Amino acid sequence: MKRKFIYIILILSLALAICFSLAMGAMQIPLNEVLVMLGNKLGVCSQTVAPPYETVLYLVRLPRVLLGLFVGAALGISGAAIQGIFRNPLAEPGLIGISAGASLMAVLVIVLEVTLLSSLSALVGYYLVSIGAFLGAALSATLVYRLSKNQGRPNITTMLLAGIAINALCGALTGLITANADEQQLRTITFWMLGSLAGSTWQTLFSVLPFILIPLILLPLQGRKLNAFVLGEKQADQLGMRTSKVKLRVVILCTMAVGASVAASGIIGFVGLLVPHMTRLIGGVDNRYVLPASALMGALVLCLSDLLARMLTVPMEQPIGVITALIGSPVFLYILLKDKNAKS
Repeated sequence: MKRKFIYIILILSLALAICFSLAMGAMQIPLNEVLVMLGNKLGVCSQTVAPPYETVLYLVRLPRVLLGLFVGAALGISGAAIQGIFRNPLAEPGLIGISAGASLMAVLVIVLEVTLLSSLSALVGYYLVSIGAFLGAALSATLVYRLSKNQGRPNITTMLLAGIAINALCGALTGLITANADEQQLRTITFWMLGSLAGSTWQTLFSVLPFILIPLILLPLQGRKLNAFVLGEKQADQLGMRTSKVKLRVVILCTMAVGASVAASGIIGFVGLLVPHMTRLIGGVDNRYVLPASALMGALVLCLSDLLARMLTVPMEQPIGVITALIGSPVFLYILLKDKNAKS
């Protein structure tokens, strides 16, 4: 009963955050006008609204808010799933090199776009950086998974160490490429690595939506199996669970979700780490609840963070990754101190 109440609160909070996020920005749209336009789009009503409001809502804010919701949900649920298979509340998708690989390939594409990749840039245009980021995430996660295999089975400890090594390697290569970029490339790289939903379009949303929807649907189905991981892998195997297949499935789904998210919005930190902690604090540690609740909480956190990024210095916009870090760091420190005091 408590968890049903939590779901209801999260859904209502998310609906409210969406309405305010659609209404507020450089151009303020009255909340009643937002509701009327959404009603018109859904066929609930048919009232006339001012054309500038329609243009801003349908072409700028709605795709941006929806992309933020899906990216936040993907990061939240991926963080919960990775923490589940590692049995470590400090784990996150970046721990196995997904974000670092995406960053490296994206930076490489930005630097080489004008020269070596000019023909590809003419073919796919705006999506070239996103494609590069997604491929980088997939390649780094695949490499980490293969390095972690011992006698045909992935070892969690080796996966963690391989992830740390790949993160360090990708970080070093990213720094090397960034140091040799020109001023315009450096600005693009900096803005992309800090994360942003600016420039979101319907095309961007639909291009990454399948890669996010599949993990959002399938990862919650792994909740019961991830609960068995708490006992340890050997005990889970004795219960008849094929832990190697569960780990492979979770890694693939998280790579899809995080790779698509990074490709669409750049690097956004702390969501995958902090959101699962928050859901466990308010509703317990059962992964059958934590996974879907983390998706809702992640969507809510990123929606509010994007709203702050747009509203803090209107008409200028701040990188959303900076906002999530500024919010997430003190909250995470508070959780750690609270946990420390509870154990002492």
